[in-house]
Amino acid sequence: MARTNPFEFLQQVRTEVAKVTWPTRRETVVTTIMVLAMSVAAALFFLAADWVLSQLVTLVLGLGR
Repeated sequence: MARTNPFEFLQQVRTEVAKVTWPTRRETVVTTIMVLAMSVAAALFFLAADWVLSQLVTLVLGLGR
């Protein structure tokens, strides 16, 4: 495989970066808010699931006493 010299590589990188469709500021803000909202929703779900499971384990282990 032929090696590309650094100058050619940088030209190729610039060409590829020019092809990228960058998100608008609004798209970035909306996406960030959605990620934060979904993270909070997931955290609350796992908090509730953990609490329910801990209550079940306590109930099961408490029956043997």
